Amino acid sequence: MVELSSNFLFTAFILYLVGILFFGGAIKDKRHADKKAVPNRWAKIGIIITIAGFVSQLIFFILRWIASGHAPVSNLFEFTTFFGMSLVGAFIFIYFMYKTPLLGLFTLPIAALIIAYGSMFPRDVTPLIPALQSYWLHIHVTTTAIGQSILAVSFAAGLIYLVKSVDQQKRTKSNIWLEVVLFGLVSTLGFVFVSSYFAATDYSVNFNYINKDGQPDTEKYSLPALVGPYQYEMTDQSRFEPLFETPAIISARKLNTVIWSIGAGIVLYGFLRLILRKRVAAAIQPWTKNINLDLVDEIGYRSVLIGFPVFTLGGLIFAMIWAQIAWTRFWGWDPKEVWALITWLFYAAFLHLRLSKGWHGQKSAWLAVIGFIIIMFNLVAVNLVIAGLHSYAGS
Repeated sequence: MVELSSNFLFTAFILYLVGILFFGGAIKDKRHADKKAVPNRWAKIGIIITIAGFVSQLIFFILRWIASGHAPVSNLFEFTTFFGMSLVGAFIFIYFMYKTPLLGLFTLPIAALIIAYGSMFPRDVTPLIPALQSYWLHIHVTTTAIGQSILAVSFAAGLIYLVKSVDQQKRTKSNIWLEVVLFGLVSTLGFVFVSSYFAATDYSVNFNYINKDGQPDTEKYSLPALVGPYQYEMTDQSRFEPLFETPAIISARKLNTVIWSIGAGIVLYGFLRLILRKRVAAAIQPWTKNINLDLVDEIGYRSVLIGFPVFTLGGLIFAMIWAQIAWTRFWGWDPKEVWALITWLFYAAFLHLRLSKGWHGQKSAWLAVIGFIIIMFNLVAVNLVIAGLHSYAGS
């Protein structure tokens, strides 16, 4: 059943890619570019294909739940693919509110990248550790992911706004930072390429090391080890020797993944710049020329307005209730808890600045982009690098 469910995930991924093409065709029609008009044929087909992909991924989620006996959100593969699915679901909901195909052209690639990124991690169905054997797993984790996915729509809207409004003819701080954001997306794609290559060659190497509790442990790398675990010993000397080892508090294998992602991103980004002969933002700016900036700004704001209370419920309230049940305390300053609080405080500040200080347009768009970066830092860096009570989520 697990293999069957994986087929549905792959089908969903392909359908999302096809949907991107149709939304790209839809925005070529200037009559539809910036109005809440009846969608043209391209947009109608695009949203139908996207819904079909969402249904296919939902079937994957249900089948994996049946196979594992618990909600499939207990490791990085499961949570990240669910996050991607929730982002597509949030997009579908907001699309029917505003009928803006360009939102699909930006949101679906982000969702596809998130799903592809998650698919690079181990997909095995494993028993839940004792701390996760609770119905709060279903409630807390899924609600948090849904809240973050709605907030991520504001990132897509903010990105559209910035690509459209930032002057690409001058070298300014705005276009430099916008390019840095796009580099982050390219790095994710680079990681997918690199991981797929080493998976195809069946690369692996095992390490014996001392974990953060001072106990002997083993770690299996699926990418060449640029960094090794604390006091490591390689079991296969024919493999690449790590350049250095990390302290026990740092997950070396996961840090290695981050380094490979950045390195692959640099190579891929350089290749794109060589082909495009201009900044990536400047290359995609023509796609946004007919967009209504006020409409995009409203979409970004409404996404935060809806996503913030959902995230508050899942990421803070439900999390604290479960922490009390599992660890007999509501709050413990675990890295994951700290970054969940930082995320909440940031979006609270977003709404305050929007409503009280009148931060609209580019200011609001930058806040949406920064908020998504915080979410992804929590998902990637905190899960992959920092060892804590939530480290099981990064496996």
